[in-house]
Amino acid sequence: MEKKMMSYVVVLIVLCCGVTPARSDGSDHKYKAGDQVTMYANKVGPFHNPSETYRFFDLPFCAPVSSLPKDVFTAHVTEKKEALGEVLNGDRLVSAPYKLDFMYDKDSEIVCKKKLSKEEVSLFRNAVAKDYYFQMYYDDLPIWGFLGKVDKEGKTDPSEYKYYLFKHLHFEIFYNNDRVVEINARTDPNALVDITEDKEVDVDFMYSVKWKESTTPFEKRMEKYSQSSSMPHHLEIHWFSIINSCVTVLLLTGFLATILMRVLKNDFVKYAHDEEAADDQEETGWKYIHGDVFRYPKYKSLLAAAVGSGTQLFTMTIFIFILALVGVFYPYNRGALFTALVVIYALTSGIAGYTASAFYCQLEGTNWVRNLILTGALFCGPLFLTFCFLNSVAIGYTATAALPFGTIMVIFLIWALVTSPLLVLGGIAGKNSKSEFQAPCRTTKYPREIPPSPWYRGTLSQMAMAGFLPFSAIYIELYYIFASVWGHRIYTIYSILFIVFIILLIVTAFITVALTYFQLAAEDHEWWWRAFLCGGSTGLFIYGYCLYYYYARSDMTGFMQTSFFFGYMACICYGFFLMLGSVGFRAALFFVRHIYRSIKCE
Repeated sequence: MEKKMMSYVVVLIVLCCGVTPARSDGSDHKYKAGDQVTMYANKVGPFHNPSETYRFFDLPFCAPVSSLPKDVFTAHVTEKKEALGEVLNGDRLVSAPYKLDFMYDKDSEIVCKKKLSKEEVSLFRNAVAKDYYFQMYYDDLPIWGFLGKVDKEGKTDPSEYKYYLFKHLHFEIFYNNDRVVEINARTDPNALVDITEDKEVDVDFMYSVKWKESTTPFEKRMEKYSQSSSMPHHLEIHWFSIINSCVTVLLLTGFLATILMRVLKNDFVKYAHDEEAADDQEETGWKYIHGDVFRYPKYKSLLAAAVGSGTQLFTMTIFIFILALVGVFYPYNRGALFTALVVIYALTSGIAGYTASAFYCQLEGTNWVRNLILTGALFCGPLFLTFCFLNSVAIGYTATAALPFGTIMVIFLIWALVTSPLLVLGGIAGKNSKSEFQAPCRTTKYPREIPPSPWYRGTLSQMAMAGFLPFSAIYIELYYIFASVWGHRIYTIYSILFIVFIILLIVTAFITVALTYFQLAAEDHEWWWRAFLCGGSTGLFIYGYCLYYYYARSDMTGFMQTSFFFGYMACICYGFFLMLGSVGFRAALFFVRHIYRSIKCE
């Protein structure tokens, strides 16, 4: 039954993403010679600031011209209707000023003759100085290029730099029978306009089109964009990352298996043989806190909510990997990932409600409604506050990252009509499950005093140790993920990423179990929160890597890009904290139950 439900959810998610598991890029048009092929202009922005993008016609380009009756021509920009994920991705597609008819060559065709005012020259110069790029789509194939160049040769003083605007675009289009399979765009380095000074400039914007026949099948036309991440030298680094992670896992698991198995075996033998003489011995070790180890923790409602939210995020991650492995997130499938994230998070909210409510009731909690509200707000609350601030920043910059009011209402309706009802239904089902906690030992009436421990056994020290090993297993792959999300690198090797994710889970579980054992051996029975914090501490290390990446590996600048990077990465790392914290806690709970079930508890 669960497998059937899972398959239904996958199909629903795929349909909501607007794609099929097969490799199709959404455009299956067949053309005849002379047919008009749709071309859209998307956005412009600083090359090193991926979040800071603006509408194409925020710069004074030539607007598309449409003919009206009596041969009257007028500028007319048509906006393309976009899916939810495209809007979240900052895409704002409008009709482009270029007409590239199928198999119809053009040579130095004039788009428009324009007299740029001083203000427009200043806009273009500022864009060229910041390395602005443009992005367009032709038959759903991406095109990009730079607006101009800065001549710094032989000049040390920035005031002496020369700024030039490219005015001639060359399109090279490849076709296979009646379909477009590839397009390249390059600028003419000799067709330049000097925009160094604030003065009016006459510009003839032009373009040329050259059609060439290709043998590339239509079904494989998107493979060109994914080959960069599959090149041999990149694959070597990825495999080195996996080998590094596997060695870490083998060493860790081998060490833990050897040490823990031997220590636990000796403990079991010792406790079994010394049952009668226990009264004459000094009580030490993890067995002697059996009356306290299952004493319910402080803030159990918050712990249950955190475990529930982490379980939901873990489930969502698994679904995302399933979609990635079946080929949904191919390069430049605009907005598919964002659509999937919104839809999957909404559909899996019932898992958070059920897990949190059931666990809270197992801990003999009574106010399950408050626990359910806390579960719903634990991740969405910080995400919502972050979004409100960053969206306000984007509105101030008039960037495409600012979500329109209609999109915000759609997301609100998804939350109100899907996420919240499923959360409540899951919570009711968890409350009515009436499952018991299954503690193998009875809890004493009064808690045992915890002996003082050295500094390295403290919570912060344990979190540092617990987070370092899982982070060391993934840090090589992190660079490629960051370069894809916060740059222009294409990432398509999802199978390797999935292997690294599995290794991350294994290392997190094992290191949390080991630290929990050492904590219990020191007769510290307050392990519940420690296990969760140690498991989730990898999220803090990832955020620390954000600082390193921003200052050492990227060229991002400006308040908007900085706030977007650190704001949304804080939410992502917080999600990792909850997800890995729940993984570590469940592993520790299973381990603690197992060892105390294996001894005789009075």
